[in-house]
Amino acid sequence: MKPNPKLKKFLEPYDERIQNLTMELRDFITDLVPESNELIWDNYNAVAMAYSKSENLKDAFCHIAVYSGHVNFGFNRGAELTKETVKLNGKGKLIRHISIKDFKSFPKKEIKTMLWEAVGISEDLNKELTEKNSRPKSIVMSISEKKIRPNKKASK
Repeated sequence: MKPNPKLKKFLEPYDERIQNLTMELRDFITDLVPESNELIWDNYNAVAMAYSKSENLKDAFCHIAVYSGHVNFGFNRGAELTKETVKLNGKGKLIRHISIKDFKSFPKKEIKTMLWEAVGISEDLNKELTEKNSRPKSIVMSISEKKIRPNKKASK
């Protein structure tokens, strides 16, 4: 699935390293679960993308949150994962994540196992998700008017 054209525009304020890392993480997810939809928020303090077999955030199994110095790769129901082979951060009721600074250090093999478990948890909660989505979409869910974004000029 091609990214929504607005996604690249949302990522423009971030340096090239963060932009590339974001797209590598996105490709990792969409290659593994090609039937997932990409739900995009251009929020106040981050660009966020959730991956779901429906068009609803409540069905999302993982997400990416883009910040100026790193990208968080998270699991929407990470607290429920039993095969946690990578130490995840977060103290909330459900969401857990890891912070990534470069794709080389991203623990692909371990995250792949955890990702499949997260997909299973999502499908267990909504049995309709087990049907194959043959037309995945990249959808902009909302755009915040006010934003905190990196200043590329200041960082050079």
